[in-house]
Amino acid sequence: MLYFDTSFVAPLLMQEETSVKVERFFARLKAGELAVSQWTLVEFSSLLAREVRMGGLESGAAARIDNEFISLIGASFVILPVDGRDFRLARSFVQKYASGLRAGDALHLAVCSNNKVKTVYSLDKRFVEAGRMLSLPTSHGI
Repeated sequence: MLYFDTSFVAPLLMQEETSVKVERFFARLKAGELAVSQWTLVEFSSLLAREVRMGGLESGAAARIDNEFISLIGASFVILPVDGRDFRLARSFVQKYASGLRAGDALHLAVCSNNKVKTVYSLDKRFVEAGRMLSLPTSHGI
């Protein structure tokens, strides 16, 4: 199973510098092996809310993008649940202070660790480096 954090999925629906590369990357993969977590759903909506707050996106457009996101995820991704053991492991990851992990990124990594995912993809360099410090299979992918 291949896991994608929010930074890797967002360019599929929001025009970013990496959008074309991310689209090409996903085009080579099979839908049955793709995964996100319930946390990704929250984090993506939060990203859209931030764009609305900052004036970069109108609320109607944000709602349309959020609906497209849910459709995409539902059609092509497995959604991994988040439970208490994920939060406990995320806490232990954050306590490795040298990693510089933020809570949300630690939760992504904990879900991946507990579900034994093959590779964790992120466009966030700090996230990838922290995952490697924790001996997790993180990659930039593109």
